[in-house]
Amino acid sequence: MAECSSSNSSNADKFADRMKRLKELHLKRNEARQLNHQEVVEEDKRNKLPSNWEARRRKAEWILNDEEQKKQAEQNGEDYDRVKLLNVGADEAERLEKKRRKANPDTGFADYEQATIRQYNRLVKNMKPDLDNYGKQKEKLGDAFYGGRNTILHGLHKDSKEGIDAMVSDLEKQISKREKYSRRRMHNDDADIDYINERNMKFNEKLERFYGQHTTEIKQNLERGTAV
Repeated sequence: MAECSSSNSSNADKFADRMKRLKELHLKRNEARQLNHQEVVEEDKRNKLPSNWEARRRKAEWILNDEEQKKQAEQNGEDYDRVKLLNVGADEAERLEKKRRKANPDTGFADYEQATIRQYNRLVKNMKPDLDNYGKQKEKLGDAFYGGRNTILHGLHKDSKEGIDAMVSDLEKQISKREKYSRRRMHNDDADIDYINERNMKFNEKLERFYGQHTTEIKQNLERGTAV
């Protein structure tokens, strides 16, 4: 009888253990179903987002981080542009410079033809056509609107005040830009002549700008002949 009781107790323990393991398996299966359902829902949300969503999200995060660092630098009384450049490696700076050149292929004056093309593209880009006035002029002038070889254009078109003002404004901008690049520095007759040519003068000006405050006394001693 004792052996039979012991055997029944052992079977009951095994059954309880199996039921416990089965319950754990059911719980894990349900958990896996829930996780799988959540993943399907998230994947469906991602598929409905724009194709460039991830890039836009990263850009937005970068802008927010950049603004936060800028505020922090201002609070510390630091120049943010200088602080930011200190954290940029040489390879990264080279990559950014190549990207900037690619985005702006204008490398300066090459020849008059290229300069004319750039100016034409700039003017066309800044134009804001008045389609209503365009339609009215086309209807009024008929075939003469396109100016064929037998058409006398003089007197047909009348420039608007807005167009004239825009042209004058653009010309003033060109003159201002040209003066900025062709401006000559005024010669100071009272300044000391410590150079032999213009190139040497510019070099001396750079030295004075960076080291002048440290070498003023030495220079004065040399001029007086009291230098040791």
